[in-house]
Amino acid sequence: MDIAGVPLTVEWRDMSPSLAGAVQLIRADKVILPRSIGPRAAAPGYGIALVAMTARCNDRPLCELYPPEGVFRPATAWVEADADGRLRLVLSDPVAHPSVVIGSRSYPLSMDLTAPYAMLIKSSRLNRLAVWNLLGGKQIGLRQGLYLLQDYDPDKTPIVMVHGLGASPLIWGHLTNLILNAPDLRARYQIWHVVYQTNAPVLVDRLRVQQFMDKAWRLVDPDGKDPARHGMVLIGHSMGGVVARLLVSNSHDVLWNAASTVPINQIHGSADDQATIQSVFYFTPYPGVSKAIFLAAPHLGSPASDDFIGRLAKWVVTPHAPELDALRRFADTNSATIPHQLLAEYRKDGLSSISTLSTNQPVSHAAHALMPASGIRYYTIVGSLPGASVPGDGVVPLSSAILPGAESTTIVTSGHKVYNNNEALGQIIKILREFP
Repeated sequence: MDIAGVPLTVEWRDMSPSLAGAVQLIRADKVILPRSIGPRAAAPGYGIALVAMTARCNDRPLCELYPPEGVFRPATAWVEADADGRLRLVLSDPVAHPSVVIGSRSYPLSMDLTAPYAMLIKSSRLNRLAVWNLLGGKQIGLRQGLYLLQDYDPDKTPIVMVHGLGASPLIWGHLTNLILNAPDLRARYQIWHVVYQTNAPVLVDRLRVQQFMDKAWRLVDPDGKDPARHGMVLIGHSMGGVVARLLVSNSHDVLWNAASTVPINQIHGSADDQATIQSVFYFTPYPGVSKAIFLAAPHLGSPASDDFIGRLAKWVVTPHAPELDALRRFADTNSATIPHQLLAEYRKDGLSSISTLSTNQPVSHAAHALMPASGIRYYTIVGSLPGASVPGDGVVPLSSAILPGAESTTIVTSGHKVYNNNEALGQIIKILREFP
């Protein structure tokens, strides 16, 4: 290429391999940041900070783990001359190579890691799809899964973030930005976001998230040998916090005994239905998880699901899941073994995320006793509104959100959206900096 008549070659120097096809470049300082992700964290230096964008690849299985909106990666551009004085435009990954040597001196590169993430958020429709999902919309089901925000690194610990009811990974904007822009955390962790249908019962959601994590590991580490598998961190907000707790718990027979009066091997139904029901009610801690952080999670249920709005939501929320179909068939063929209240729920569309967050739902009530397995360190961060009639964040009472045995319990002045609270965010960062 020529610029003002001067020949100029272009060199892509160790740029992200996830960038596929035509690459669009935009100056990072021209990207307007959504308010939800906090301030820009950019480092001045040599060159011009850019955002490199491409469509999601489709030529290998790993592409399924990139967001459908596309791939957004940081880049830094500068012009240098070779030994013969010929000019070249260099585009490099400032995370992989944070400095450049020119002559006898090393210069830190200009870097903006907030702008690529901001571009991804601006391109996303997940917030609208998540709310529509509660009312029967199916588009979020086409998007559900686990997504990598960075290229997979076999040596970095995954932080798996699980959103709550009617929400999406966009709630993690501020926290994600803080982690991406902290050099010590960026060097240690990689961020994985989960998208799931929040209208389904909590036990079904737990199974789905487990399946998404299993699929991701099959794609990035089919041999199961990467160091990244050990020391994983789960962070869950609200219902996502309950899902995270169940992911690190052992169900034993606790849930099944609340759902049926006979052992699971004595129920009638097809082999497929029996396998599905087994996977919903029986589980063990997800391998490799060492820490779990629960934000405003209704571990003992939420009275909000029992009040007028909650009862109305039970009529409005319309879950669709093959697991629910299996439960209905199970109820039809094993009605004599199922408690009356559960039988009524299994036979209608009333079994949903709202109904299973009720303080009186039998299986969910049994699940309250399931605690993180020995060896898993867990932390609770909860909101409390001054003057509230019931101490809590207005949705989840403190008595439901605080778990005994936690490494720490942090109460901040906040409503339910505690993921936006600076004190809560600071506590999460402090926890992530702990070792191991």
